[in-house]
Amino acid sequence: MDNTAGLWILQQMAGIYNEFQTEIFASTPRVIGVGALNRLAREVLEAAIPLLWIGGEISNLTRAASGHVYFTLKDAQAQVRCTMWRNSAQLLPFRPENGMRVEARALVTLYELRGDYQLNIETLRLAGAGGLHEAFLRLKDKLAAEGLFDPARRRSLPVFPRALGIVTSPAAAALRDVLATLRRRAPGVSAVLYPAAVQGGDAPRQLCEALETAGRRAGIDGIDLIVLVRGGGSLEDLNAFNDEALARAIVACPVPVVSGIGHETDFTIADFAADLRAPTPTAAAELVSAGYFGAGDVLSAAARRMWHAMGRQLAAMAQRIDRCALRLVHPRERLRRAREDLVRHEQRLRQAVSIHLGESAHHLSRLELRLRAQRPAFAAPRMRLDSLGERLERAARGLCSVRRQRLDALAVSLRHLGPQAVLARGYSIARDASGNILCSVAGVRVGDAVEIQLADGRIDAMAKSVRPSRGDA
Repeated sequence: MDNTAGLWILQQMAGIYNEFQTEIFASTPRVIGVGALNRLAREVLEAAIPLLWIGGEISNLTRAASGHVYFTLKDAQAQVRCTMWRNSAQLLPFRPENGMRVEARALVTLYELRGDYQLNIETLRLAGAGGLHEAFLRLKDKLAAEGLFDPARRRSLPVFPRALGIVTSPAAAALRDVLATLRRRAPGVSAVLYPAAVQGGDAPRQLCEALETAGRRAGIDGIDLIVLVRGGGSLEDLNAFNDEALARAIVACPVPVVSGIGHETDFTIADFAADLRAPTPTAAAELVSAGYFGAGDVLSAAARRMWHAMGRQLAAMAQRIDRCALRLVHPRERLRRAREDLVRHEQRLRQAVSIHLGESAHHLSRLELRLRAQRPAFAAPRMRLDSLGERLERAARGLCSVRRQRLDALAVSLRHLGPQAVLARGYSIARDASGNILCSVAGVRVGDAVEIQLADGRIDAMAKSVRPSRGDA
């Protein structure tokens, strides 16, 4: 980050701090909770510091089962924790690994639950685009010296355009975004597509021809505004818009041109030559339809804040789930605890049966003593007593039998869960030369010795090839 950008960020943070200080501490000072403090710190960071490109080296990389990626971005002076959510990680054209030097487009934020300062990564690119950037700066300085970027040259946009010309690729997602935004905000505005490639060696020429065609046919097609749009990408992907001929074609176009190329942090030569630069293709459509949209701005801003808050909440919960997943108990530990519980329950069962039988025998003895003391004259009470004794004995044996059956069933279940039973069902355990269990093909190379344990023995093998499954590729 250059000194100008750093000064701007400090000014923004100072302004936000003054606003929060006025809001929270202008009246009688009050005590706030830790959660409120962390939320305040996060809002200050996210509001003051825009999306930035940050360069560094990846270390301590972890891929969670949910698909999220956690790592540390470091350089010679410092390091910072980073989080990349699954929907962003799936779009990467390469697989991040420890030791890679990358450039990350990130939002500076704070994980409220733990108070950790971190970066939320939107995308990554491999470092090494410096040559294109230097060429971009040289061309920018050249055209600026000729006056092509003079603010006084730029034309004002019509507040209520009759029709809109769109210069982009017919297959581009940016075209769909622009049309969807126009249908939502200004359905009465028609659009005319002037197709051109937006990436590749022939893209600058096609873009120039599309702009010339749009300017020449402006009166015939009824357009009074042109938008030049393309979705986000790396510096190489956007290089077609850093062409000198394209910049001159934009300036020479008789119709005002609005550029909406890449993301908020992406700048091209076409952005400086256009009459108005929008941060994204969607934002370009919003700018040209602002006059029609009018009173809906407040509602749209509220909806965006709601979505952003929901995204932050979902992101925080996802991170919390990942942290909880790290504390899950291993199945081997679960089996050990279940075995200990089974032994403890067996001991309690034996003790309970013994106590119950002792109490029954004691009670029977007392009844026998009472019976003898009374010296009954008839044999019926003695027969009834014998019958009760037999019932008690049968009940005790039945209870012992039920408890023993339950104990046997638990023992059978435990044996089924044992490793040897799992192996007997057709599974096997693979170990490396050091005897460590192999859980991933990442630890095996072609030619490594591998020991395979089956239910009835072991097999010594050698890895002939290593083929990761498609989901791990």
